[in-house]
Parts: sequence; C-alpha cells; structure tokens
Amino acid sequence: MNQKKSRKIELLAPGGSLEKLKYAIHYGADAVYVGVPDFSLRSRINSFNEESLKDAVDFAHKRKKKIYVTLNIYAHNMHLEEIKKHLKSLKALRIDGVIASDPGIIMLVKKYLPKTEIHLSTQANATNIEAVKFWAKAGVKRVVLAREVSLEEIREIKKAVPKMELEYFIHGAMCMSYSGRCILSKWMNNRSANLGDCTQPCRWLYSHKSQIPNPKSQINSKSKISNSQNLEVTVQDDMKRFEIDLEEDQHGTYFFNSRDMNLSAHISDLISAGVDSLKIEGRAKSVYYVATVVRAYRQIIDALGKKNLKTVIKKQQKELDTLVNRGYSKGFLLGSEPEHNFEGKLSATDFKFVGQIEGQQKIEGKIFNVVFMHNEMFLKDDLEAIDPEGNAKVKIKKILNHKLEEVEEAHGGHDKRFFIQFSKILPEKALIRRKLK
Repeated sequence: MNQKKSRKIELLAPGGSLEKLKYAIHYGADAVYVGVPDFSLRSRINSFNEESLKDAVDFAHKRKKKIYVTLNIYAHNMHLEEIKKHLKSLKALRIDGVIASDPGIIMLVKKYLPKTEIHLSTQANATNIEAVKFWAKAGVKRVVLAREVSLEEIREIKKAVPKMELEYFIHGAMCMSYSGRCILSKWMNNRSANLGDCTQPCRWLYSHKSQIPNPKSQINSKSKISNSQNLEVTVQDDMKRFEIDLEEDQHGTYFFNSRDMNLSAHISDLISAGVDSLKIEGRAKSVYYVATVVRAYRQIIDALGKKNLKTVIKKQQKELDTLVNRGYSKGFLLGSEPEHNFEGKLSATDFKFVGQIEGQQKIEGKIFNVVFMHNEMFLKDDLEAIDPEGNAKVKIKKILNHKLEEVEEAHGGHDKRFFIQFSKILPEKALIRRKLK
C-alpha cells in the first residue's frame, strides 16, 4: 500500500461544459478533459468554444488542477487547416495536454505545441506492450488504454514500459464496438461517431417486423430455450428507418446495448497494476451525475490504505446506485466479456435530481438559497442536499418564485431562479435531490 501512496494518482473527470467542469473540480477531480465540438468525440451536448476554453483553463489552473483538451476525431483532409488554427490558439492557453488518436494530428501537435503533453486516446485501441512502445517512440506521454485491456494485461504493459503513464476508464457508458470505433451512426443516418457525432443507434428500441424459426439453433440447457423459441428475426427501429436481420433469443431486442462500467471495487487493483490516471466517462451527463461520480471515486481514492476502505467503497457504491444507469458491469477488466443489457431497461432509483444551489440571498431579514431548478420540487418533499463532504436531509420552510411571491412548488424547464428557505443554509454548488415515494 505504501507503493500506492508514493505516487500521485490522478482522478480525471469529464468537462462537457464550463459549468460541469467547475462541479467536477469542486467535487474532487484532480484533472478534467474538455474539447470543442469540431475536433472532439462529443460534438453534440458540448458548449465549449475558444473563449470558454480559456475560462476553463484559468479556472482549473487557479485551483492547481490540470486540464486536457480532446482532439481525438479521425480527421480527413478537409479538417487539417482548421485543426492547425485550433492548435495555434491552444498554445496561448497553456493547457496541460492534448488527447489525440490520429497519427497525423499527433504529428501536428508535436509541431505546433512542442512542449505540451500528448495523451493517446482510447480510440487508438492500444491493447498490447508493442503498441505502447510504438507510441512512446512517437512522443506520447500517456496512453489511455482500450477498455478491452484486462487487469493482468495492464500489469504486463506497465512492467514492460514503466515510464509510460497509463490511463484507464473506471466508470461510465460502455460502447458495443471496439473502444468506440463504431460505424452504425454513420451508416444509419450519416452522422459519424468517429467525427464526434454519434446518435447512439445501439440504444434504440427495435421491434419485430418478421420472424421465422431458426433450424440451426440449439437447445440451451441452462435457459431451456427450444428451437421454436430461437428465431431469425427482422427488426425495425422505432422510427421505421432501418431493418436488421438477427437471431433473437429469450433476452429481447436491445441487441447492441452494453451495461455501464463501474470499477469502484477495483481501484486499489488498478493502481497496483500501474494505472496513473483513473478516468470517468460522461461529458454529456448532468452536473448531478458528474458531481456524484467524482465524489464517490474521490472518497475511495482518499481511503486507500485506511482501515475503513471497505466501508467507504460500500457507501459510495450505494451512492452510484442512486444514478440512473443501464446496469453495472466490470467491463473487460477481469478478463471476461462484459454483460449486456438486452432488455434495455434503466435501473430504478429512489431519488430524482431537482436543483442546484447557486448561492444565498437575504430577503426580509432571512437567508434564502438561490436555486436553479431542473425538475419539480414540492413544499412537503423529503429532500437530501449533497456536497463534497456528504449528504444531509433537509426540509423546505418557504419557496419564493422569481417575483418573490410565495408558492407551494418549484419546477424546472426555464431559466428563472427560485429562492428557497431550507431547514439549514446550503453552500454554493450543493445539489438537491428528492426522495421518491
């Protein structure tokens, strides 16, 4: 355990917007990754531009946190001139690293940002010792290993290439294609996942259009599926855009849908194997998701080497279970195939995220919290406030709308703020969730 504590382990969080970046850092991230839509694999639900990137760098560096910029599309010739302009603008920002997968882009980064670290994106599919050696010779400082790499393979890579920093995904969505290199979105509606515009057809609901018995299917002794239950099926998506032939079994027709990754029980194992940076997926997620996940892994990392580690892990796993998810999986970490969510169901949760605390305001001699609402909240609700330290049950004493009129409920879906007097004054960037009955 002393070896684990002797080197700095980085908790790397997603920054899908400047606001989400601030929450990630506030809740415990050591570093954040961001990108502008044109050159990042998150072109939708991504509000960054050159100006907000500067604000993000300034915010992170003032708090002694690192910031990495994703430039991980697979570029065509038409992208190159704009990429060069982007790299020139990044030089003035003093970013800490560029995450790239395309060899041509990596060469451009070396030319225009010679002093900036290059991190190899998981999109490059680095899965073995020789590949990592190759990228080390190419000037790469860190390799974001493919999600398909097992714990034992991580150990072998670190032993063979000890100077290479290794990064590994520990939480978030899994892709049904190899490290995200998928062509479904491009094929189905001409929006390329490899240019950052994935429409996630793997998550769509498909329904039967026609079906015939499959004479080649075998009886499954475990599930007792007979030949008549295994079918060759033509399925069609819910918008009636595409038809796909497949063999259906007892699980249903969410046939691409992977479960989400959750490696909260294996953080110590990953660090022992040689991982230097623990990465959370989720630039398109909410501030509530980012804050909850970052806090969970921050507390687990901080508990390493302490007697209460198992208790902390168990507690934070319960917190991660409060988030809507597709069912959790350990991915490929332990050497087996990850589970799939064939039913397409999202997990049930006991909580709904309702609002975020933006500050305090004194009204008629009393302190009210300024709240930006995301969902509905009622005067008699059972609420929890979460912040970097933990959770606290709170009650509502009074709700005022933006006109300072007293009301019995508050709703999201607009940019007006509510002024709420809780049973205790809440700090800025606390988040409110409602206990579901």
